[in-house]
Amino acid sequence: MDSTTELRDGKISSLLWKFSWPAVIAMLVNSIYNIIDRIFVGRGVGSIAIAAITVAFPIMLILMAVSVLIGVGATSLISIRLGEKKPEEAEKIAGNATLLLISLPLCISIIYFLFSDPILTFFGASAEVLPYAKDFTHIIMLASALGSISMGMVNFIRAEGNPRMAMYTQIIGTVINIVLNYIFVIRLGIGIKGSALATICGQIFSSIWVLSYFLWGPSLLKIRLKNLRLQKNIVISIVSIGFAPFSMQLANSLQNTILNKALMTYGGDMALSAMGIVGSVATLMFMPILGVSQGAQPIIGFNYGALQFNRVREALKKAIIVGTIIAVVSTAVVHLWPTQIANMFSSNDIKLTRLTAHAMSVFFLMFPVAGFQIVCSQYFQAVNKPIQSTILGLSRQLLLLIPLLLILPHFWGIEGVWRTPPIADILSALITAGFVFLEMKHINSRSSCIPNGSSPLVDSSKINS
Repeated sequence: MDSTTELRDGKISSLLWKFSWPAVIAMLVNSIYNIIDRIFVGRGVGSIAIAAITVAFPIMLILMAVSVLIGVGATSLISIRLGEKKPEEAEKIAGNATLLLISLPLCISIIYFLFSDPILTFFGASAEVLPYAKDFTHIIMLASALGSISMGMVNFIRAEGNPRMAMYTQIIGTVINIVLNYIFVIRLGIGIKGSALATICGQIFSSIWVLSYFLWGPSLLKIRLKNLRLQKNIVISIVSIGFAPFSMQLANSLQNTILNKALMTYGGDMALSAMGIVGSVATLMFMPILGVSQGAQPIIGFNYGALQFNRVREALKKAIIVGTIIAVVSTAVVHLWPTQIANMFSSNDIKLTRLTAHAMSVFFLMFPVAGFQIVCSQYFQAVNKPIQSTILGLSRQLLLLIPLLLILPHFWGIEGVWRTPPIADILSALITAGFVFLEMKHINSRSSCIPNGSSPLVDSSKINS
């Protein structure tokens, strides 16, 4: 059974497992990039280096936003075109996306090097932190295009039905990053520069791996020279679909900037370092849920394009269940062992450990609802509904988190910073539930005209009662 036949006819639970577990592992591995950087520089340099990476993180989020804009947008289109049995159009989309993944990060890097000091200061660097932030970020920006290629094009591999290869692509870069971080930071004592060098070395190998797969490997799609020319209609389609996660990442960057400034105002460099650790843990908790939602995307997108709405509903329902289980388990782990987790990053700084443990216990209070919110937001990307996806993607960061970050610290000080995420989590989940209810009503009305299109995810009679 080839990949397209499997997506159309295979058992949903088996498909979700097949596509999700490599995506979950790949996303976990990807999140280890940030964690490894902070663990090694925290132990090898000190808390000031953790603060420096925290300042650099909004810039890295902007680069990630570009990768997501192109990678997710193109992936949704590729999945739908393959479902429509139009492989040549899928290759044109992949070619346009590849060129965008190279050119856009290069433009961002040029802007950064022209204005590095004011940019890092804007993102929260104090006079003490700024030199460390420059040492780290300068090196990262030199390889921005390579990181974008490896992060963006891995989605194409998943879209054509090869999730294991996507997983290997991300694992190879992270393993190199871990090994070289230890060598550069701990053994050779290069410090924060060594951590940045380890990161870009991992990105170089990952980009070589993914490019070789599409140029000479066993890929269903090929990156062809004739397709490396931007076509207006394709670019607009990619950007319109990818705009929701792109906006969410940009909002995340803005949120981190405002967060950094609030931390500096109410807690100083110590609070900024604590947030760096909390942010690493948050990434580790979010990534498996994103892996499940990404694993469900080609299943949902293909079957939506093939008008198999009963399979769309089933895939969404099961992805929500799995995502919620992951969120509940990870929340339990953080609340049971907060001090032990904080100690991984800075075992010699008792004050930082205590502050971080307390911050995590508050920060992740309502995280169990994140599984539902993330999976449903990604669903609207998969079915090419960018407006709904954009609203849901921005609801937590832009519409809720940022206003709360600007308001609550005035009343509660640093505690207001820690209390903002749980309040935003529950409110965004309620907004998402409303969108999903309306979407399922729409799906039910369409599937009623198609044989075997029943079995709705939402029983509206029970909700209305």
